[in-house]
Amino acid sequence: MALHLSLFLLLIFYRLSAGWHVSVQTGGSISFPCSYDLNHINHVKYWCKGLGWDVCSYVVRTDHPKSSGKNSISDDINKRIFTVTMTGLEPEDSENYRCVVEINGGPDIRIQWFYLSVTPGTPELYVDHQEVTGVEGGSVTVRCYYSNTGDMKWCRMGGDCVSGFSGTLNGTSVTLKRTSDANNRKALTVTMSGLKMENTDWYWCRVGELEMPVHITVSQQTATQRSSKMTSTTQDPTTQQPSASPTAEPVQTDNTSQGAEGNMEEVHQRPIDVKVLLISLGMLVVVTAGILVAWKMWRKHKDNKAENQPIITSAQDRFPDNDDVTYSTVVLKRKTQQKLQTKSAEPDDNVVYSSLALQVTTQHRAAAAQQLLTERRPWLSP
Repeated sequence: MALHLSLFLLLIFYRLSAGWHVSVQTGGSISFPCSYDLNHINHVKYWCKGLGWDVCSYVVRTDHPKSSGKNSISDDINKRIFTVTMTGLEPEDSENYRCVVEINGGPDIRIQWFYLSVTPGTPELYVDHQEVTGVEGGSVTVRCYYSNTGDMKWCRMGGDCVSGFSGTLNGTSVTLKRTSDANNRKALTVTMSGLKMENTDWYWCRVGELEMPVHITVSQQTATQRSSKMTSTTQDPTTQQPSASPTAEPVQTDNTSQGAEGNMEEVHQRPIDVKVLLISLGMLVVVTAGILVAWKMWRKHKDNKAENQPIITSAQDRFPDNDDVTYSTVVLKRKTQQKLQTKSAEPDDNVVYSSLALQVTTQHRAAAAQQLLTERRPWLSP
């Protein structure tokens, strides 16, 4: 009984003292990063399962074979990180695991401990994808879904952490925001902006005692992305689609090319737009003023011309005074009527008669001719 109690307490001790606690759904996959010292580049690394040295059994090694069943291991000597990937996990895979560097002729070096919990239900902490990619100068967004409680942090492996709402990691802006989706899943949304090539690394999403490793790869911009930035057509961050089951398989996803450089282009573009607007308004004002001045000058010229023209008030102003001529204000008849009237009378060529004036003159002349004839021929009088 005492032995069983001791083993139980030892299990609890190792469970609580394990460096990182990771939760994965049954049938899912998980990758664990293990960093090591520069002096151990050429050493064999391995992944073992168990509580103590005497019970920690090999799972997979970097010498041979590099894969065993559903487990595999890879070593990046440039980054000095070896990565272990476990797939097709079952509840019996729940255990303490260790990253170890083998030392010939001496004790092996234990780098890191993990406690893996495989659950048939939804894990307490998981991400859609463990592998996320972005472009230099852009941004990436990671959503860590959680159901447990505790402090929330975003940490770089072997480096600093960001907690609260915002901060920086190696000069890169990091924002943290608590959100929820349509399925009422609570999430810690992490956004890293202004990415640099040196931001390629492993990061940890931490909520309480649980953690989930996420690898971010930053690549250089393509010619198309550079051309897109030159035309100031930056894109919004691409939201990663949640998977049907929280299995955290390494999947490469596209991310935005929007970042510090793209934002600067927008800042410079805004003053240019304002200048163009001001120039256009100025030209419109000048053209409008010119039209108004020209219109006023035209009106003034027209008024002056009207004032300088003589005003005819009556028919007497049109013709010189002559007592021997009788004028009429009656409008002259048509030319055909004038020709008929001129045949019966011979008016003076220097005078223009109206039809009424011609009749009066003809009668006077006929009476005068009759009187003269009577005086000369008295015998003709009655």
